[in-house]
Amino acid sequence: MTSFDTSPQLGVWRALLALAVVFVMLATTGWTALRQEREPTALQASLSAWKDGRTGGHALPDPKAAPARLAEFFASLTDHQQTALAHDYALAVGNMNGAPVELRYRANRIALGQQIRTEAARTHDERLSPGGQREAGRRLDRYEALRTAGRQILAFDPDGSGRVAEVLGDLDRAERISVVVPGVDTDLLTFQRTDRRWSAPAGMAQALFDAERASSPGTRTAVIAWADYTSPDGLGIDSATAMRAESGAVRLNALLHALPGTSQVSMFCHSYGSVVCGVAARGMPERVADIAVAGSPGMRVEKASQLGTDARVWAMRDADDWVQDVPHLELGGLGHGEDPMAGAFGARLLSSRDAKGHGGYFVPGTDSLRNLADIGTGAYRSVRCAGKTGQEDSCRVGLSDTTTAGRA
Repeated sequence: MTSFDTSPQLGVWRALLALAVVFVMLATTGWTALRQEREPTALQASLSAWKDGRTGGHALPDPKAAPARLAEFFASLTDHQQTALAHDYALAVGNMNGAPVELRYRANRIALGQQIRTEAARTHDERLSPGGQREAGRRLDRYEALRTAGRQILAFDPDGSGRVAEVLGDLDRAERISVVVPGVDTDLLTFQRTDRRWSAPAGMAQALFDAERASSPGTRTAVIAWADYTSPDGLGIDSATAMRAESGAVRLNALLHALPGTSQVSMFCHSYGSVVCGVAARGMPERVADIAVAGSPGMRVEKASQLGTDARVWAMRDADDWVQDVPHLELGGLGHGEDPMAGAFGARLLSSRDAKGHGGYFVPGTDSLRNLADIGTGAYRSVRCAGKTGQEDSCRVGLSDTTTAGRA
């Protein structure tokens, strides 16, 4: 498990906050790490090739063009032309917001096949250390798992620790879309786990997808396990600041603005993922109806009303979650602001009964997962609120169901 899935030494976090002045001084005096020249990554190489490519005698559009422009371009192509682009520029197409989702799945399956061959060779490369060969073997196993028949990989980048996003359900036809945004130590190798399955992004999304279907069998839902950002590595400066959240927020909003259809979207943001969602909130499209955070260290604001969104804001935290002891403040860029569970913050507070610790919110059978599923399907009158006797309806004030779902 990662340092954010277990109880860390909170003194370390407090020490990081105490370093705020030093951090600011270094930043303002221009002290930065030198960047070494690097070879283009596989994704960069694919994008570069795309920029020089042609189809039907015409140049290909800018891969960074607006999703609507790219969607129009792909719609103008024949199936054969689309398939040819997926083969020739697999990583570019597989990560292109605006490309048809089914084509992205196909392109990423091709890209995974290419990476499988690369890592298979690396496992026997005598130029690598034994540790390097083992790492190649681990990546090989992960790529083969992601390429399993039936999996729908919406984004895939093998560079560095890697990024990935997976879809459960029919994204094109979904009436409700849920997006799971995980926290620190999330990468290709931790995207799914056998041990503590429900604390990894793939497991979280699977549990939510199953719970949504149980909550509202008649509602067509889709869930995205979104690990398509570079998360902080453990408990350190990166996890105590918004730097990774800011870059992640750009990528998250690029995804949200490119989602097909017009169905409502619910965000489910765990741990540092709630920092990403907090930073991204102001730029989210209007179709985002809910932002629910679990085990949040803060959302970079003092009040929910400062997030700059009309989405409903929900929060939950288990009594055993160590994150409650993190200082909820922001000093010199360190820390993430007010506790979303605080009354002054203004979130709708949800029950997380039966959840255990920081990584247990998506475990099947818990109040926390049932509540997230009800939000995801729009069954707002069925959610269970946190609080004492007499406050059972506090988080449901002013809400009505948007589906026929309901829980006894």
